[in-house]
Amino acid sequence: MTLIAQLRHIAGDAHVLTEGDLSAWEMDWRKRARGKSLAVVRPASTAEVALVVKACAAAGASIVAQGGNTGLVIGSIPDASGTQLVLSLQRMNTVREIDAQNLAMTVDAGCILQSIQLAAEEAGLLFPLSLAAEGSCTIGGNLATNAGGTQVVRYGNARDLCLGLEVVTARGEIWNGLSGLRKDNTGYDLRDLFIGSEGTLGVITAATMKLYPLPASRLTAWAAVPSLEDAVLLLGLAHKHLGAGLTGFEVMGQFSLRLVARHFTQMRVPLYEHSPFCVLLENSDHESDAHARELFERLLETAMEQGCASDAVVAENLTQARQLWHIRESIPLAQAEEGPNIKHDISIAVSRIPEFCRVTEALLAREIPGMRLVNFGHLGDGNLHYNVQAPDGLDPGAFLDDWEDRVNALVYESVERFGGSISAEHGVGSLKLEKLERHKPAVALEMMRSIKRALDPSNLMNPGRVLRR
Repeated sequence: MTLIAQLRHIAGDAHVLTEGDLSAWEMDWRKRARGKSLAVVRPASTAEVALVVKACAAAGASIVAQGGNTGLVIGSIPDASGTQLVLSLQRMNTVREIDAQNLAMTVDAGCILQSIQLAAEEAGLLFPLSLAAEGSCTIGGNLATNAGGTQVVRYGNARDLCLGLEVVTARGEIWNGLSGLRKDNTGYDLRDLFIGSEGTLGVITAATMKLYPLPASRLTAWAAVPSLEDAVLLLGLAHKHLGAGLTGFEVMGQFSLRLVARHFTQMRVPLYEHSPFCVLLENSDHESDAHARELFERLLETAMEQGCASDAVVAENLTQARQLWHIRESIPLAQAEEGPNIKHDISIAVSRIPEFCRVTEALLAREIPGMRLVNFGHLGDGNLHYNVQAPDGLDPGAFLDDWEDRVNALVYESVERFGGSISAEHGVGSLKLEKLERHKPAVALEMMRSIKRALDPSNLMNPGRVLRR
């Protein structure tokens, strides 16, 4: 029996796709790469995933696990060989259990992030992972890339929100580690091994995630700040005044907001025209709306007295808060409207971000006069989306072709000098594979290769991603 025939026997004819338009599975989200799959298989259960992996292992066919295909580093589509199987987990989308007393929920890997948020909310609880792609990304993909998002400053990355995993290994065995335990010191932490591994060690099929009580109040503010140094000072004041209530702290450069205003004219972008940076803050409070507003207003008054904020507005209701967040989340879309750009997802110690930006921008401006910097991101946890747009009048596609390698080298060398990371939350995929080899210590790379060889000796799980071998 051929491999395709075996796969059809396992998942059903309708769920093994080999013909027609497969671009939804074969093209990356940014449309920078298009692969060719041997087939797209859509199993309905962990047992089916295990059988698919066993069949592929016996046939020597490599597997690319895929969730919502919203990744940004070309890590979840097949290569161009036509020999790799795409294992789509989108049919596995059941919320298996909500354990309100243990503040935990167990979900299939193919559950859409937004659906998990809503299921938790219907149970009177909060699942705090939140990012722009939440309407289409899946929790399995979030865990495979250790996604971050807008509330890391309070709740941490996907890794910090995960209590346990269910994984199909490269041999097709099922490891059930769906523990709701918060303490378990019985050897190596296998859960953390698979989180962030980008499908190179096994296939995440389900997860037990942490839940939190719903806050009594959520308030959002938008502040204009004179400089990045002032933004960092404002962050310090926010920690002091709001404590654990500070759930989001985003910074946006003036040009980033100008792009939003230019390409989405229906949006009213506040306070950006006369300020080099704006900050978006969110405060969650478990007492009352009045208490949260009092803390927020006291914080902003102090910030303006000390000069680290020149003006600020507090959203009066949920609709206004959503509008402010929508502006922030529209920056990547506005960039796309402006044309192809050179993207970076970097992290630097918060205290060093102003100096990093000053030094790196000077390097870029010296080499590329007129380059436009789209600098925004999660300042609260030190993560910037530090992107470079073509100078006005220069063809964006040609700029990307001519300058991407040089710009990447300048930015990543600067990141390394400042003790940062070249990938904060997007992962490595194939896009940053060579960069990882250049900037990751040799000892660390060899330990990673040792783990890969031990768990996937035939190199069938998403080969050519994160590590060459």
